[in-house]
Amino acid sequence: MTMSRRTGSADLPLHGGRVPHWLGARMARLGAVITEAIVHEYGRDEFMRRLAHPFWFQSFGAVMGMDWHSSGITTSVIGGLKRGLGQIEQELGIHVCGGRGKHSRQTPHELVTIGERVGFDGEELAKASRLVAKVDSAAVQDGFDLYLHGFIVTDDAKWVVVQQGMNGDRRQARRYHWLSEGVGDFVNEPHAAIEGVSHGEIINLTDRRAANSRDAQLDLLKSHGPDGITKEAGTLIGKSKKASTQPILPHLIMPAHHDVRSSDVVMRRLRGSLAAAASCGPRDFPELLLVPGVGARTVRALALVAEVVYGAPCRFSDPARFSLAHGGKDRHPFPVPLHVYDETIRTLKTAVQSARLGREEELGALKRLDQQARQLEAWANAPSFEAVLAEERQASPVYGGRSVFGWETNDARRQRSKANI
Repeated sequence: MTMSRRTGSADLPLHGGRVPHWLGARMARLGAVITEAIVHEYGRDEFMRRLAHPFWFQSFGAVMGMDWHSSGITTSVIGGLKRGLGQIEQELGIHVCGGRGKHSRQTPHELVTIGERVGFDGEELAKASRLVAKVDSAAVQDGFDLYLHGFIVTDDAKWVVVQQGMNGDRRQARRYHWLSEGVGDFVNEPHAAIEGVSHGEIINLTDRRAANSRDAQLDLLKSHGPDGITKEAGTLIGKSKKASTQPILPHLIMPAHHDVRSSDVVMRRLRGSLAAAASCGPRDFPELLLVPGVGARTVRALALVAEVVYGAPCRFSDPARFSLAHGGKDRHPFPVPLHVYDETIRTLKTAVQSARLGREEELGALKRLDQQARQLEAWANAPSFEAVLAEERQASPVYGGRSVFGWETNDARRQRSKANI
């Protein structure tokens, strides 16, 4: 999957709160095993490119049960990967540094420590980390104050930075993606992507069209000092306004409403996933994966997880759809079905472990499930979006539904076995 260097932008509502332990621990395990599957299938470089793709990143967080549209996905994905990959970083050769608040300030020390262990120049990468943060806080002045800095690096010193700023007055967050692949310097358009809501003109001195402006400012500082810069400020602003407008890029708008609506989902893709899951079903799919106990509901979740592993970039324009795999911690679109979640992790982990031993049949089954979903999109019939949510919420106690508000309970929980979910 080829990632373009500039992947677009997105509007992210700023949400507070914390991920509960019961979900955070599962996010770490699922994030790690999805990473393993991608690295096994496509290699480390491809996984790094995906982290630098804002649409895929948002979908990745949504399939793990985090709030599908909010700024919290950034913190939870970086934190989950840091915990999950920390157990297998030496095996995969992928290391996650930094995080939110005080953890971000530990990034240089972490990079130096890892560099001493694996053999890359940690001091040089620490410098890169500081430069990235400086560019997004000073060279690009867009009204958002950085509060999160995640630095993901491989043993061969290739890296991705995902960092995020907030504007409290607007209740908005902006996420910035960097990819070391293709970065020639830190000043002239180094970003892999910038995500966030547009609030009019911003100061972006990293734009290639600002090269003359950068040079002029340095000349003014040397020859005329601060007074000269003040005098010429109007001229520089005029030149900036004469520059051509930004090229049209894919723009992901994450709405303010917390509930998932049919308008947030590309329905033909959802119908394809539901139809593929139904056609494989609990009778055939366990035979393909050699994992007993997997039922229709888990297959439905696996169809969406498989797309995160195997899908092309165009498949992630509607991150809300991936929340239908494992719900959300705030009951949107429905409570997290913990029994299904655990079966997803177990099934995918078994498939990855078998693939490492040369038995590709199980991961191959997941890949075929994803392929079948796309083939069925054109003509598959499925219940309405509202019917899917109603069915999921009704069965939530059976699936071990849980949210920050507690467990979902009713008599159905005692009347039905969870052996095949």
